[in-house]
Amino acid sequence: MSINIKIGFICTGNSARSQMAEGFGRFYAKKLGKDIEVYSAGSDPSGYVHPLAIKVMAEKGIDISKNRSKFLEEIPLNELDFVITLCGDAAENCPVISGAKTIHWGLPDPAKAEGTEEEKLQVFREIRDKIEEKVKNMIAGI
Repeated sequence: MSINIKIGFICTGNSARSQMAEGFGRFYAKKLGKDIEVYSAGSDPSGYVHPLAIKVMAEKGIDISKNRSKFLEEIPLNELDFVITLCGDAAENCPVISGAKTIHWGLPDPAKAEGTEEEKLQVFREIRDKIEEKVKNMIAGI
């Protein structure tokens, strides 16, 4: 019987990076048969999940359209085994969660991408693919 592990993906707005990480976390935990609970939250939640994050995750067959951006207080912070912070900019405030193993994946915020819809989608896809690789490797290693 495996021990239940809890992972929290944390960033500032909880609208794109941490939402994609949560989606991949749940997907790979199930696919790899791991007893892992996955959460995401933000230190300053945007109040929405970015439509382009939903779109690029759907391209991978993962539906995050029912997700919502959450405050840190809405997830079991004191029970987390791993906290993954996804803030990229120095201007972003990555919260510190004590008691958990904290890992920082500094990734640019795709929500700040500029240009045409297609150019923005390309940035979201690049960040999504980096997140997928990191999440898959992490879950496989637990």
